[in-house]
Amino acid sequence: MSAKQDPALIIIDVQEGLDDPRLGKRNNPDAESNMARLLNEWRRQGRPVFHIQHMSTESNSPLRPELPGNAIKAIVAPQGREPVIPKKVNNAFVGTDLRERLERAMIQSLVIVGLTTDHCVSTTARMAGDLGYETVVVADATAAHEKRSFDGSLYPADVVHDLALAQLHQEFATILTTDQILDQV
Repeated sequence: MSAKQDPALIIIDVQEGLDDPRLGKRNNPDAESNMARLLNEWRRQGRPVFHIQHMSTESNSPLRPELPGNAIKAIVAPQGREPVIPKKVNNAFVGTDLRERLERAMIQSLVIVGLTTDHCVSTTARMAGDLGYETVVVADATAAHEKRSFDGSLYPADVVHDLALAQLHQEFATILTTDQILDQV
């Protein structure tokens, strides 16, 4: 992370509906508590925080705006003037004003946490890297669900999570842990 400016903490889709059992088993049960540790430190230091909230348009999604699953989990709920940026696709930059907000605040470094590693976290981190942001994804403040492949194979959540991080590391983002980030800020 750059020492010359405050990195923004981007908290992606930490919503009740992502606990829906239909999504399958999930790894990293401590992800939300690690997100909260980072959020508390960002707040303590007055650093910029952006909450991203998925507003699904899919009929069977637990993240539809009118459903209870759309709610941001209390452990990382926005406070005060922390912005909540709604999105309808995986990428937090597409169809939102996230980039404009970051530019107005002259933010060039991002620390990304949230759900899920292989979907919205990954697509947002990839775009952030491509847009030139110094991007960090926090391995233990993200999580994934198990996935069934096109051929019927079932991949455990840990494998899905680890592969998503491996694909990001040193290409689109740097992968660090919560403790590593807290040691740097």
